[in-house]
Amino acid sequence: MPVPSAPRAVRTRGHDPARRIALAAAGELRRTGTPARVLAVLRQRHAVADQSELGARQRLRNLAGALAVAPGGGRLLCGGGPVVLVDDLMTTGASLTEAARALRAARAGAKSAVYPSSAGEGREERKAGPRMAGPNEGGDVIREAIRAAVVAASPDSFEINRN
Repeated sequence: MPVPSAPRAVRTRGHDPARRIALAAAGELRRTGTPARVLAVLRQRHAVADQSELGARQRLRNLAGALAVAPGGGRLLCGGGPVVLVDDLMTTGASLTEAARALRAARAGAKSAVYPSSAGEGREERKAGPRMAGPNEGGDVIREAIRAAVVAASPDSFEINRN
């Protein structure tokens, strides 16, 4: 699932890099026998400030509540296996954090195993791994950590590689 760029950024670039990366990854997975599809169902709910000059906490505040799953997109997400979020650049993880929040909201009621929104990304959570949810987080349900992979590629790996 590609994390959406601002419509203005897509127009300026002439393409959506996260969507291109997601399509390429899904195609490669299918070629190797792993079923995969790209669901571009995340939408920006409101404009956000340019993040280039913002620190980590400012980026989180800037993006808070900015993404949502498009109407009808939630039913595509339920029961369909794991979801992999794809972004073209990761600096602080704020965009991925907001995308995961939007997915949790869309999957509310589904047996999706993710960190509750109150959890941080501190060393303790990474060391401890999956944990039992507390009484205010859904009872005795094991919540699995959201995991991420960062893949680097040289600029010549893509036909269009400049902003």
